[in-house]
Amino acid sequence: MKDLLDVHTHTTASGHAYSTIKENISAAKNAGLELVGISDHAPYMPGSCHDFYFYNFPAIPRDAFEIQLVMGAELNIIDYSGSTDLPERYLKQLDYAIASLHNPCIDHGTVAENTSALLGVMRNPHVVIIGHPDNPQYPIDFDKVAQAAKENHVLLEINNSSYKSSGYRAGSRENAKIMLDACKKYGTAVIMGSDAHIFCDVGNHNFSQEVIKENNFPEELVVNGDPKKFFEYVNYRKSLMP
Repeated sequence: MKDLLDVHTHTTASGHAYSTIKENISAAKNAGLELVGISDHAPYMPGSCHDFYFYNFPAIPRDAFEIQLVMGAELNIIDYSGSTDLPERYLKQLDYAIASLHNPCIDHGTVAENTSALLGVMRNPHVVIIGHPDNPQYPIDFDKVAQAAKENHVLLEINNSSYKSSGYRAGSRENAKIMLDACKKYGTAVIMGSDAHIFCDVGNHNFSQEVIKENNFPEELVVNGDPKKFFEYVNYRKSLMP
C-alpha cells in the first residue's frame, strides 16, 4: 500500500513530545511522504501550549518546504456532548483538526457516553479525524461511530502508536478488527496516523499497515495513498462552516 501522508505528529509544543516542526518535516521527507501535518495537543492536555500557539498559525508558510505542510491540532474531547478545548476563533486558524478522548481530559465513560462524545464532536466542522477510536479505555459502539463517520465525511484513525507492544492503549489491535469490520459495512474511510512524539516515528505506519492487511481492509478506503483524498475530506468539512 502506498503511504504518502502522516497528519498526526506532535512537536515540543505538546509538552511531552521531543522534536521541532522542522525536524518532523525533515523526517517526513526522508520517509518519502508528500504531506505532513503537525497536530499538537490542545490546551487541556497537561503541559501543552497556550491557545495563542494555534492562533498564530498564519505565520507558518505551508509551501516553504520541499514537502507539503498542514498545521492542525489534536483537540481534547472534554464532555460526552463532544465539546472540545479550543474556542472558535482559534479553530479558524487550523487547516484541520483531530479530536480524541484522552485520560487526563475526560473520565472513562460508558459505551453510551463515549459513543455520544464521538458522535457529538463529528458535528464540529473543524474536525476531520477521530483519533484512536479503538482505544479500549473508552469503549464505543463501533457500528454507530462508523455509520456516523461515513454520513459526516469524517475519517477514523488507525493509530500506529496504539498497536505498539510498549504502548499504553493495550487491546487496541483487537478493537481495530471490530472497527474495520464496521467500516467495511458502511464504506467508511480511515487514515493511518503515526501519533509520532519524536521525529524518528514520523511516517511510521508499520503496525497500522499490519492491522489493515490482517483484516483484509480495502485499500480504496485508506486515504494515505493520495493526499488529494485527504483534502477532499478537509474541504468537505470546511464547506459546513457558517
